[in-house]
Amino acid sequence: MIRLARVGARKQPHYRVVVIEKDRARNGRSVEVVGTYNPRTNPATVDLKRDRIDYWTSNGAQLSERVGKLMSVKPAEAAAVA
Repeated sequence: MIRLARVGARKQPHYRVVVIEKDRARNGRSVEVVGTYNPRTNPATVDLKRDRIDYWTSNGAQLSERVGKLMSVKPAEAAAVA
């Protein structure tokens, strides 16, 4: 599964886009970090390793709903997703 893992201080969210087994905890040990997402900047900052995400999806990993939305937008339109 490719999903978001929350990091950062209280009320200051920052997310890592991680490849993780589906049944693990949200911030559990991940297989690989494939990007970051910071909704607090204007516009929101999205940094993804698209080649690694494509590799993992070709090997059967599923995108979470939010990561799918982040993948579908262009970087300049990231503020509209948040």
